[in-house]
Amino acid sequence: MNIENKITKIEDLPLSLTAKDVAKVLGVSLEHAYKLIHRKEFPSVQIGKRLVIPKPAFERWMENPFFYERN
Repeated sequence: MNIENKITKIEDLPLSLTAKDVAKVLGVSLEHAYKLIHRKEFPSVQIGKRLVIPKPAFERWMENPFFYERN
């Protein structure tokens, strides 16, 4: 399930997020979201060929995001 509308509460997030969801929540491009979720420091999980982000891990990351170099 992808996020279609603006998220106003953390409770509105799905149980697992996609790159498209992360882009919408963070207000960044889809390309930037893909770069972010491929970083080893970001809490993504590979399921087959897909990378998903568990909601609890994303919430923890949002509480204390890391700073990373811009390309």
